[in-house]
Order: sequence, then C-alpha cells, then structure tokens
Amino acid sequence: MRAVVEYRVWAPTAERVEVEVDGTAHPLAPGEGGWWQGEAPAGQGYGFRLDGARALPDPRSARLPDGPDGLSRAVDHAAFRWSDTDWHGRPLPGAVVYELHIGTFTPAGTFAGAIERLDHLVELGVDFVELLPVCPFPGRHGWGYDGVAPWAVHEPYGGPEGLKRFVDAAHREGLGVILDVVHNHLGPSGNYLPAFGPYFTERHQTPWGAAVNLDAPGSDEVRAYLRGSALAWLRDYRIDGLRLDAVHALVDDRATHFLEELATAVERLAAELNRPLFLIGESDLNDPRLVTPRQAGGLGLGAQWSDDFHHALHAAATGERQGYYADFGRAPLAALARTLTRGWFHDGTFSSFRGRHHGRPFPPAEGHRLLGYAQTHDQIGNRARGDRLTAGQLALTAPLVLTSPFTPMLFMGEEWGAATPWQYFTDHTDPDLAQAVRQGRRREFTAFGWAAEEVPDPQDRATVLRSTLDWSEPRSGEHAELLRWYRRLIRLRREHPALLDPDLSTVRVDFDEAAGQLTVHRGGFRVAVNFGEKPGEAPAGTLLASWGEVAAGRLGPRSCAITATGTR
Repeated sequence: MRAVVEYRVWAPTAERVEVEVDGTAHPLAPGEGGWWQGEAPAGQGYGFRLDGARALPDPRSARLPDGPDGLSRAVDHAAFRWSDTDWHGRPLPGAVVYELHIGTFTPAGTFAGAIERLDHLVELGVDFVELLPVCPFPGRHGWGYDGVAPWAVHEPYGGPEGLKRFVDAAHREGLGVILDVVHNHLGPSGNYLPAFGPYFTERHQTPWGAAVNLDAPGSDEVRAYLRGSALAWLRDYRIDGLRLDAVHALVDDRATHFLEELATAVERLAAELNRPLFLIGESDLNDPRLVTPRQAGGLGLGAQWSDDFHHALHAAATGERQGYYADFGRAPLAALARTLTRGWFHDGTFSSFRGRHHGRPFPPAEGHRLLGYAQTHDQIGNRARGDRLTAGQLALTAPLVLTSPFTPMLFMGEEWGAATPWQYFTDHTDPDLAQAVRQGRRREFTAFGWAAEEVPDPQDRATVLRSTLDWSEPRSGEHAELLRWYRRLIRLRREHPALLDPDLSTVRVDFDEAAGQLTVHRGGFRVAVNFGEKPGEAPAGTLLASWGEVAAGRLGPRSCAITATGTR
C-alpha cells in the first residue's frame, strides 16, 4: 500500500490546483493566504497543475532528477547518515577561503570527483571551501548563476545526496563549506515561478529584468520562500555559510530589508544548531552598513567581498588600466596602500568609471569582514578569454593576500598558477537562447576591439574542457614551486597570530611608485614586494619567506620577502 503524504503549494491567483503524482491528478483544497494543500499518494515524480495546465515542478523542489523542466522528486533529509560528528563548525574570522566550481574543479565535474581532491586542500592549509552555485540549470554545464530552483541541487553534479556526501567528507577533513546562492534573479530558461505567483515585480528593474519581489504585494511569501531556501542549505545540508550574489540588486524599499531579516533568521538557526553560521555578501556599493551589526543599525552580514583590493592588486601585477582599473592603475601601489589601510579605495572618493563619487569609509577595526583576493570566478571568467594571472604574477600577489588584514580567498588552481583559463560556458537546451547567448557574448567584447573568433563560444563543449583544471600541473616545474610558496604563506599566517590582526589602523605601507616597490608593516612583520624590473632594498629583520632573488639586503626584480623584526 502506497504511503499518503501532504502536498502544499503557494498559488494565490489560481482558481484550481491539482497535484499530479506519477501521472495521476489529485485535487488540492484552497487555504489561507493563497496556499493550496491536500493529501495524495507518494510517488516517484510529482508536479502541480494550475487551472488545468500541464504539471509544473514544485517551486520548493529538493530534487529535479530530469532537470528544471522535469517533475519534482521528494527527498527525505532525515534519511542521510552523517559521519561528521566531530565537526562543530568554525567562525569565518581568521580563516582562508578557497573558491571552486564543481563542474570544472575535476574532469569528473561532480561532487564525488571533488571529494577525491579534498586532501589537496587540506595540505594547502585552507579552512573553507566556497562552492559556486549548485542549483539546477538547463543542460549539464554552466557557471550556476542561471539556476532556477533555489531549493534543489543540480543533478549532473550528484544531486542532493552528492552535496551531502561532499559536505560530510569536507567536515571530516576539518574543512568548512560555504555555498554561493543567488537570490537576485533566476535564469532565463526553466523558470516557472511566475506561473505560481508574484515572485517578480515590474516595480523595480535589474540587469536581468523585473526584480525579485521583495516589497510589492505578495512579497511576504516571496521573502519567506528565499529565506526558507537559505536556511535549508544550512540546516538540511549542514552548510556553514552562504555567499549571497550581487546583493546590491536586491531592491527592497521595506523598513526591514530582506538581508537584515535573513541575517536574523540565520542567527537564530545558529543558536538552535549550536554551531557558527554566517553570511557573506557580494556588493559593489562600498557601503559598510552591509556588515555592520543589526544592533548598530546595519544589515548584520558577517563579511563581504572587496573588489577594490583585487583591482589594486591586478593593476599592480599586470599594468592594466582599462575599464574599472582606470582609477587603480594611475598609481597602483598608492591604491594598494589605501586599500590595505582603509579597506576600500573608493570610500567617498570620485570614481571615474562611474562618473561620480562612490562609497563611504570602512570601520578600521573590522578588516576581517572584507574578503581579499587576487582572483575570483568573476574577475577571470568575465574577461574575453578567461585568462588568469601568470605564475610569476601570483607569486607577488599571494603574500599581499595571505598576510593581509582581510579574510583571504583563493580561486581554484591559483595556488599552482594553473595554465588552464576559466571561461564563460553554458549548455542551454533552447537553440534560440543558446544562439542569443553566443552572439551577446561576442558582441560584448567585439565592442572593445576583440575579433569575434577570439571570444570562446559559451555553448562549445571545448570551452568547458579548456576551463577544467589539469591536475598533472602541480606535480612539476614552476607549478610545484608556486604551490610550495602558497603552502608556506598559509602556514606562516597560521603560525603568527599577528598576521590575523584585522585592525587596519595598525597597518603601515611604504611604496615607491616609480620603482614598483611596496612594503607592508604590521605586527612586527614586513612584507616587501618588488613589482619592478630593477633591484630594490630588502626589508630588515629575520627572513621568514621569500620568492625570487633576495640576498645581501637586496630584493631582486619581481621578487618578494617577508621578515620579522622581533617587535610586536
């Protein structure tokens, strides 16, 4: 005899709702607030029929085995047998984060494949793995930012069971897991939410079209939908923290912003589960209110990405001056000094890229609330050919990232100077959408002088293959040497608590812009980097680590050294 379960769905504008289970329809009864519910047999696949239309997947699907266009499959979260009994979580401050994309981290492109490489991350010394979005999207390959089912897990990666196995394995190895989630839009294909209710509103517009409805009629349920999804990752999958994509696009005119509401809910769940949980925001506003505690009038997130530090590092390492690098590239070492001592470069200053003043001052004691990095999926993948920094460039940026007062973050393969690019790739099953994406990508870069044939085709399988890490690289040559350098720097950070001090006001930076030489002083340590082509002066003190030519008080071209002065 088949078990009977209750089905519920929010569909406030529907006149008739049925649940279809294994091809058979069962009527649901209307309830309060636009909810419909009723009992029906359990089955292998189910969906909801609205006013007699074809069955659509459950907006709260935990599993979509046939992709976003298929029916839903129930998941019993209580059935998974966890083995991470010794894991009690860990806070973000003092940690090193490692960002990776499941689909290209290994040739397998699955959670199981990633589990096999966790030993590499343990030996590297990082503390958290940050996964790019894992929600379902059409096709097999994609960045994940076109997901359309915020409660489910992409089946080709391994589905819900695969994600739980990955988190369980990471925890057993002492690694926390952060998940990138997207609340500001859904992908252009497979999004059925508008059929169910007012999940979007024309009241606000975003780069992706109509905004997610956070403040118009019906927004109470939409906010509950997103909040519930976020808490499910933390509770049902034992994720330790969430990275929230482009929160500046979450347009919300209500007195209590959605992010504050979410931060409150996460804080309560952390108390209930008795382990640390946190939120990291991505925002281009340079507004410290995002990470200011709620009690002090802020939104209460734990940390946020800091693109200003990246831009200054990139300009210093590459000499690039175009686009948003313009403000940083005029005097890159001065820009680096400003970000290392003030958090942001634009903290109320004029931004030529935006044509206006931008940002406000960051609280100097809170440096750990900014994630600092030389590379991210965005900063590599949004380049025309997805090219990374070279091994030589990374050797010079790494000590500034890993000894900074920020929370350091690395992008997969950076630690050995991966020669593989990380390009923009999609696998849209709709031919018209696929062609539109292909043409749009090329149009974007031909406007800046690129030839169309130089821009990789996002839909070409070869683009994904090129973007997949080559795990033979770190075993030899300059890749192995750079990997040893990253391991040494992370170990140094762990061995010397002074390098964990997040107080920006204690940081002093000397630099010679013309010579390309910069020295950071903090906590009795000196980090000297020579980006220039001529020898410079090596920092005084006991040499702890170096790259390149460092001898007899001289710092060779494209070299760096870290010394301890004995003064704390």
